[in-house]
Amino acid sequence: MKNINNEKDRGLTARRLLDAVGEIIIKDGFDKVGVNAIASKAGVSKVLIYRYFGSVDNMIVEYLSQNDFWINFTVDFPKDENLKGFIKKMFRDRIHQLRNNKLEQELYRWELTSHNSVIEKLRLKREAKGITLITIVSQLSKHPQEEVAAIATLLSAAISYLVLLSDNCSMYNGVDLQSDKGWEQLACGIDLLVDKWYN
Repeated sequence: MKNINNEKDRGLTARRLLDAVGEIIIKDGFDKVGVNAIASKAGVSKVLIYRYFGSVDNMIVEYLSQNDFWINFTVDFPKDENLKGFIKKMFRDRIHQLRNNKLEQELYRWELTSHNSVIEKLRLKREAKGITLITIVSQLSKHPQEEVAAIATLLSAAISYLVLLSDNCSMYNGVDLQSDKGWEQLACGIDLLVDKWYN
C-alpha cells in the first residue's frame, strides 16, 4: 500500500509542478520559467524538479507536449468516404483550440523569436506526428504525400499566423479576425479548399 501512495503522491506533485510551469508561462512568459519560480509556485522543493524530470527543460517539454494540438492529435482516421469530412473537422478543431489556448499561442510566439533545446525537442515531436498524419492522409486519399504535405503546411501555418495576428489586428482582407463569424468564414474557406483538393 505504501508504494501505491508514494506513486500517487509523486504523480500529484509532478502534476503540481507541470501546472506551475503553465501558470508562469501564461502570466509572465517563457523567460520567467526557472527552477526557483516553478518550485515556489508549486509549493515544493526544487530538488523534486530534477528528481521527477531531470531538468527544467525536460519539464517544460513535457508540459508543452501535453498541451500541443498536433502532438496529441489522434491518428485514428476513418478509412472510407468520411475522410474528407474528418480533414475539415480537424482544421476546424485546430482553429477552435488555438483561438482558445493562450498557452499554445505563447509557445508559437516564443518559437518565432527564439531557438533553444526546448523548442527543438518540441519541433521534433510535432514533426514526427505531422509526417505520420500526412502519410496516413496520403495513403487513404490516394494523393501524393508531397501534395498532402504542402496543403497541410499552408493551412496549418495560415491558421497559426492569423490567430496570433488577431491579438493586434482586427481585420485581414475584410475578414474579422476577432469574431466567431470571421473565423467561421475562414473555416468555410478551408472546407472549400479541402473539397477542391480532395475531388
